[in-house]
Amino acid sequence: MAFDLESLAEATSGAIGALVSTSILYPLDTCKTKYQAEVRAHHQQKYRNTADVLWEAIANGQVLSLYQGLGTKNLQSFISQFIYFYGYSFFKRLYLKKTGNNTIGTKANLIVGVAAGACTVIITQPLDTASSRMQTSKFGKSKGLWKLLSESSLSEAFDALGISLLLTTNPSIQYTAFDQLKQRLLKRQLKEKTSTNSSPEALSAFSAFVLGAVAKCIATFVTYPAIRCKITIQAADLDDNNETEEAESKKQKTVSGALYTIWKREGLLGFYKGIEAQILKTVLSSALLLMIKEKISKSTWVLLLALRRYLFMTQTRLKSA
Repeated sequence: MAFDLESLAEATSGAIGALVSTSILYPLDTCKTKYQAEVRAHHQQKYRNTADVLWEAIANGQVLSLYQGLGTKNLQSFISQFIYFYGYSFFKRLYLKKTGNNTIGTKANLIVGVAAGACTVIITQPLDTASSRMQTSKFGKSKGLWKLLSESSLSEAFDALGISLLLTTNPSIQYTAFDQLKQRLLKRQLKEKTSTNSSPEALSAFSAFVLGAVAKCIATFVTYPAIRCKITIQAADLDDNNETEEAESKKQKTVSGALYTIWKREGLLGFYKGIEAQILKTVLSSALLLMIKEKISKSTWVLLLALRRYLFMTQTRLKSA
């Protein structure tokens, strides 16, 4: 696979955007994950909504525990977004080169997105599982990354891999919608362009934010039942479980077990428990990611060009010495 500087610039700016958005929204992510992971009958539920998780942390003086697992989540977000954006950009450019087209169709865009997402999931699934267990652990009792990985078997590290692969359709739908909306908006801006100093090549921060939010909202609603099952499977086991609850917890670690448990205890609406917090978090996260990526992509491109030129000149001097 040839070195692709443009794909590298896309991947780097996307990964930086993921790092910033994940850090900003992490307390919200922890609250909604703990709420989603609780699978109990309505009269036994500890949390009535996502806000209850926040109030529990405040009441127990464990506000900083809302950040437990942040380092692992950031590592996972950075690596996954880098791989995804590089793969998405590279395969998209390869498709256009092979077909000779100027634009990529919706179907091809979806296939490219799913392929890039599948590669990302397989590589980063252990980090995703570890971060979910850290977030769903009792406040102040989260284990470190290496301890979690060392205590887990290979199969446990890849818990919910099948669902994660299924969920690759989520970002592919999002980025396809974003690209299509972006192209239409930029074409309109190009027609309305009156000043040679303005550039239609990049969206404004507000436009990128809105387009990212709209694209992600639909994808999240469609795939949410799978998201709920995934979190249920990856959730940490409670230390104070009795034997009956431990047996039930083990059953929840399979896709069929998670589906049956949610259906039995919470009914059909249980598959959409916490969707408000999920949409809020994912929409804000994706919109921030794409907004940051759009604003720093040109700077990243310039820096990488300068770095390549510097390395080339250094190599030339060494050869001539």
